[in-house]
Amino acid sequence: MDKKKLQKIEEASKQVEKEAEHVDILDVLLDETNKDPIILVDDKGKTLSFEQIAVIPFKDRIYCVLKPIDKIDNVQDDEAIVFFVDEREGQEPVLMVETDEKTAIQVFDEYYNLLDEAESNKAKKSKK
Repeated sequence: MDKKKLQKIEEASKQVEKEAEHVDILDVLLDETNKDPIILVDDKGKTLSFEQIAVIPFKDRIYCVLKPIDKIDNVQDDEAIVFFVDEREGQEPVLMVETDEKTAIQVFDEYYNLLDEAESNKAKKSKK
């Protein structure tokens, strides 16, 4: 393959990577049609894949519950992790692990309440 073709392929590849980096996480989380894994990078640069379970607005923040697809140390296969959307002015929103255990439990409780509410509404509709 000649150098010009190779250079064009490399430039196109870099452009695709650059565009992928600028994906707004809120757009991904709120896209009800998105079935793709959520891809995050940890503080060591390791790429991790997650299944989106829920998005929960709670106490003036947006939280999400994500289940790891990849194995993560100290996280069981059936566990999910609570993240919050960190929106700093002038920066792209990012997901941060909720480290406050009390808040994480409250977010899970809110998630379960929403599930119960949805089941109740579904039952009411099926009775009609």
